[in-house]
Amino acid sequence: MARGRFYFDWDNYQTMVGLLARNRDSQRGRRTYRAFKYGVPLVAGVHAACFALDPVVSAKLRRTEVRRPVFSIGHARSGTTYQHRLMTADPQFSYLLMWEMFFPSLIEKRALRLLLAADTRLGGRFQRKVKEMEEQALAETNDMHQTGLFAAEEDEFLLTSSLASGFWMVLFPYVGTLDFHAIDRWPQEKRRRAMEFYRECVRRQLALNDKPLHLSKNANFAGRMETLIQTFPDARIIIPIRNPQQTIPSLLKMMQTAWRQQGHDEELIQGSLRVLAEQSYETYRHPFEVLAAHPEVRATVLDYRDLVADPGAAMRKVYDDLDLDLTPEAVATFDAAGKRGAHETSHRYSLEEFGLESGEIHDRLADLFDHYRWDTEGADA
Repeated sequence: MARGRFYFDWDNYQTMVGLLARNRDSQRGRRTYRAFKYGVPLVAGVHAACFALDPVVSAKLRRTEVRRPVFSIGHARSGTTYQHRLMTADPQFSYLLMWEMFFPSLIEKRALRLLLAADTRLGGRFQRKVKEMEEQALAETNDMHQTGLFAAEEDEFLLTSSLASGFWMVLFPYVGTLDFHAIDRWPQEKRRRAMEFYRECVRRQLALNDKPLHLSKNANFAGRMETLIQTFPDARIIIPIRNPQQTIPSLLKMMQTAWRQQGHDEELIQGSLRVLAEQSYETYRHPFEVLAAHPEVRATVLDYRDLVADPGAAMRKVYDDLDLDLTPEAVATFDAAGKRGAHETSHRYSLEEFGLESGEIHDRLADLFDHYRWDTEGADA
């Protein structure tokens, strides 16, 4: 694949158009169908044109390479966001804000940064308005996962315009039909093209931020660990891990809330939740299986209990295991996090409301329960 080429998943596009076509019996359904069918390829075409022009107009991009990126890959609700945002305070890392991921081209990012800088000089009215709209739209889910267009987020969203991102699962609760997770099971050529496009997106962000190391956290990357290592042979990997009796129902609750908020059919929601619960077991196992087959990859496991009990000590161990330089800014951030204490949330969930049994989860992941001694702690988050 030539450098700079945009990737668009036409297979997923056809499937998603077909799914939307089923709901054209209402005015809203027809509008959504038309907007997606015609709007998505049009937007992708604009991104593709800008993407192709990036290396032509940017000598810096032509000189930029992705070396020793750091990936945090664990089941959702395992402390990945907390750990990621602690590390974003370290100036050696390049990372992405949410809005930057919806504009994969370097040309687009630079243009929008100029506009945002102008808005800031004029008082920041536009950015304040966006944040007000976010607070209203995300009111029901922000306690589960606090985010926003101007927050550091998982760069899975870079693949949104390509229709290869797990972001679409939030809008399309057809988890059994659409597979944004198990990319390692995709045909070799397709997964290679998708992940090489992702690497090109990372390369553009490095050129934009002028930082040496890319920092990523992606729960959804658990299903593409093999492809990720093929794409980034010198990657360093963090595996945050937490009791699955806490993480699995927490993830299901978050997705259920998002899908109900959008008015999706309850039967469809319940079916997708069952598939998502089954997928969770693979999310726990697959990264370890891939790492066992690649002993040359530098990796570390970050226990959630250690992270919240003593963030400073836990993060210092991560840096040591991955041979990362511990900068003064990182030290100050980790120490301040320890003084603040663990984050408290009003997010509540239970195994029973999703038809899950603690015994089944234990049996399916028995070796991990034994190793991490989760039986000695309570099952409630």
